[in-house]
Amino acid sequence: QVQLVESGGGLVQAGGSLRLSCAASGRIFSTYAMGWFRQAPGKAREFVATVVRSGGSTYYADSVKGRFTISRDNAENTVYLQMNGLKPEDTAVYYCCAASWGSSLLSNPNHYNYWGQGTQVTVSS
Repeated sequence: QVQLVESGGGLVQAGGSLRLSCAASGRIFSTYAMGWFRQAPGKAREFVATVVRSGGSTYYADSVKGRFTISRDNAENTVYLQMNGLKPEDTAVYYCCAASWGSSLLSNPNHYNYWGQGTQVTVSS
């Protein structure tokens, strides 16, 4: 069982930055691939970024590529999402998730086994 707790969301002006954190319980964090998804009101959950268990490979949605960076610290059981150049269309609830297929870059939410409760990110224009 893995429990995930996100933090770092908030209100920011367009062009600003935020760093989301996701703290995971359990000593097997380093075996899981980790991902970030987001969901805006009235829209489906959308893939944002993923990182394999080693941290050596990452994959991003086209909409955030070049602006967002996913990273992980396996010693601290934490995954991060650094968000720069934020736009109003980035406004959403951001969810952290974990997948047991640790060596895969996964963009399908159905491949993730555990989810956090989400953190709100609001970008004003």
